Amino acid sequence: MIDREHELPVTRQARLLGISRGTVYYLPRSPGDGDLSLMRRLDELHLEHPFMGARMLRRQLQREGIHVGRRHVRTLMRRMGLEALCPQPGTSQRHPGH
Repeated sequence: MIDREHELPVTRQARLLGISRGTVYYLPRSPGDGDLSLMRRLDELHLEHPFMGARMLRRQLQREGIHVGRRHVRTLMRRMGLEALCPQPGTSQRHPGH
């Protein structure tokens, strides 16, 4: 998409494509060893207790001696595609057609 050899500057090319100039220069980093071990443990806990959300998982990790913030747990859960299996808002209401 972006051609660095083109006569148009990278800034102009990014603007024409409707993308941020920062995304052109962004290089994704792989998670560190600490995050990988934490993600592995979160996966294990999620398989054992699929109803646990970020808050409950954080408390469980603290009981195990792993001190991590709720937001970091939530970020890792999103990255891994994990969601707590619980009733979602509005699902317990009766459908009008039934």
